[in-house]
Amino acid sequence: MTPLNKRIAILVEQQYQELELWYPYYRLKEAGAKVSLVGPKLQSYPSKLGYPAKAEKAIDDVSADDFDAIVIPGGFCPDYLRRSPKVIALVAAIAGAGKPTAAICHGPWVLCSTTVLKGKRATSFGSIKDDLTNAGAIWEDAETVVDGNILTSRTPDDLPAFMAAFLKMLG
Repeated sequence: MTPLNKRIAILVEQQYQELELWYPYYRLKEAGAKVSLVGPKLQSYPSKLGYPAKAEKAIDDVSADDFDAIVIPGGFCPDYLRRSPKVIALVAAIAGAGKPTAAICHGPWVLCSTTVLKGKRATSFGSIKDDLTNAGAIWEDAETVVDGNILTSRTPDDLPAFMAAFLKMLG
């Protein structure tokens, strides 16, 4: 198998959902991608259950040019991530450049803080359906939804389909 020669950012903040961060992290590394955990600061962030994830890069030290794609995990971390204008700018720049932009569960909350969902089909955890709709998305209850360069998914149970779709997008 040819290694996936891509640079992928996975966003991290406190209260991330463990599987939605670590499953993509290790699956992408296994495929040969260069994966970086990117947080608002260069520090360790506890998951919903207290499991630590250390940001390898701080948002102040990266740009959209540094990455070929981005993953936004769920849990409550997206609510913290979208409070950072620099995180929103990074996501908007990556998505706006047509690069694969993937968000699972509550991850699409970050996309709601950009304009990238307007007119796009998307899915999410059911409780944030209204947020996506209000951001201009056409919400669907599906395991994964791919619309252009935007990939969204609902829950940890959908991770196998989410990662299969993301790897396909990455080539």
